Amino acid sequence: MEYAAVRHFADRRYCYALEKGRFLIRLETKKDDAVRVTLHVQDKYMPLKYMDTRQAYNMKKACSDNYRDYYEIEQEMDVICLRYFFEIEDVSGKVAYYGNHDFYDEPIIDIEKMYDCPQNLREDELFEIPHWAKNKVIYQIFPSRFASDKDVPEDVWYQAPIGYKADLKGSLRGIMDHLDYIRELGVDILYMTPIFSSDSSHKYNIKDYYCIDPSFGNKEDLKELVSKAHELGMYVILDGVFNHTGLDFFAFRDVREKKEQSKYLNWYYAKEFPLVMEWGKKPNYKTFGYAAYMPKLNLQNKETADYFIDVASYWIRECDIDGWRLDVADEIDHAFWKRFRKEVKAVKKEILLIGEIWYFAGDFLGGDEWDCAMNYPFYQAVQDFVAAESICASEFVGKLHFIKGNLHNGLEGYLWNLIDSHDTERFLHSAQHDTGKQKMAAAMQLLLPGMPMIYYGDEVALDGGRDPDCRRGMLWDECRQNREMLHYYRALIKIRHTYPVLTEGVIKKQYTDDRTGLIYTERERNGQRIILIFHIGKGDVCLPELKGKQNLISGGEFSGSLGDYETAVLVDR
Repeated sequence: MEYAAVRHFADRRYCYALEKGRFLIRLETKKDDAVRVTLHVQDKYMPLKYMDTRQAYNMKKACSDNYRDYYEIEQEMDVICLRYFFEIEDVSGKVAYYGNHDFYDEPIIDIEKMYDCPQNLREDELFEIPHWAKNKVIYQIFPSRFASDKDVPEDVWYQAPIGYKADLKGSLRGIMDHLDYIRELGVDILYMTPIFSSDSSHKYNIKDYYCIDPSFGNKEDLKELVSKAHELGMYVILDGVFNHTGLDFFAFRDVREKKEQSKYLNWYYAKEFPLVMEWGKKPNYKTFGYAAYMPKLNLQNKETADYFIDVASYWIRECDIDGWRLDVADEIDHAFWKRFRKEVKAVKKEILLIGEIWYFAGDFLGGDEWDCAMNYPFYQAVQDFVAAESICASEFVGKLHFIKGNLHNGLEGYLWNLIDSHDTERFLHSAQHDTGKQKMAAAMQLLLPGMPMIYYGDEVALDGGRDPDCRRGMLWDECRQNREMLHYYRALIKIRHTYPVLTEGVIKKQYTDDRTGLIYTERERNGQRIILIFHIGKGDVCLPELKGKQNLISGGEFSGSLGDYETAVLVDR
């Protein structure tokens, strides 16, 4: 047994409340090292001479990544404090007992050598995420390039490649004019990149957080957009740029003008003057990504934090928005996010808070900061497996299971699964314009648990290289659209909505075949069973035992084989 690989902490990562009286306890071991894990529990404060509260439960292997197995158990609890330890049997038959970070050859008797779980403390830390968002389909819109309510010449709208400064006159009313299209696609949530006053096309260098950029419209337009979206059963999420501002934001303008004498000096990290703002030189003040025109905010300063929490609360109150996607959220301190969560949820309890982070987000997803995060590890795994084909099927599944095994299990339906965004090249571009690969990536995005985030235009095979080319004008001319791709997206989303077993069912069987590029998964929920199969590769893969089942994607009978980059969703006829 590899002792160094066994891992457990008596904290909210490995022992947490799912609801009052029901807890999840998790243990990590080296992959394929253990054959049995047993949880031993007893009441900390009840002496055994009065009542023997000792019990033992078999733990289940919930998932495995490329290096570790994750054992879990859901435990009913009604005590002041639970003491517990683990019994682990390895493949050789050796048994070890693990408690309070030490190993023993005999069952642990001394409760001081066990782990400790205070029930009330963990229940007070319950991770409550707005239920309305679970497994919902998101549509990301870049407002300046999605749709306009003005006449824009085709050679302007469809220019490719496109630059930063191209003005396509996108607007909120343009979005409103296409709400029926978005809803027909099957979208549940609209997410718009920044819409506040700014001199750029992307609006991440904001001048005025209380003013909609005039090129997009005004506050009344946003109110109307949110209202119409709500009438269609959709939600609206805005982009919260609270890590940095633009140069013309009133506070930074004051710093530039008054230097050390500015009353807003502590709103930023500008300690040396004159400010170095020349293109090609590293600024002498903190910024976003060394971009001088986006100075970084000091949110540890109470006045700064007060201002931006008020901004977030204002738009919730005024326009009834449903969430904030938090830009560069991992570069803002935890204390701010803890306060931010409490105060904006006091305005609207069901507001959804999503952090932008490009790596594993566990540090921010303990239940007292963000509700969920953009799942860039999913993006990278799909890029590696489907676009580049640099990893095999088992490695891909292992990467997804690393996320599952290391986060609160309630988050599984809330991570934003994306295959591209306004910050990346289009998936179609990274896949060398192979539409079969994009269909496969879309299937993974739309048929697995989580919140799939479709970047506008992907559904009609909009192309685009790296930023800014990934932000081209939406393809509204049907002659320019890949209509087959559009029908495929619609079909996948309809299947997702019709069969919640796909996203909420328990995995009963799963295997991969690295030789053929096959991933096979069976899920069950409320007596319903569904089979999801991905074939990533060329050639045919035969599954004759499944022939005759209904294939929800094709709409007909499953032939018993899968072709190049093909997905099947099978149910009994």
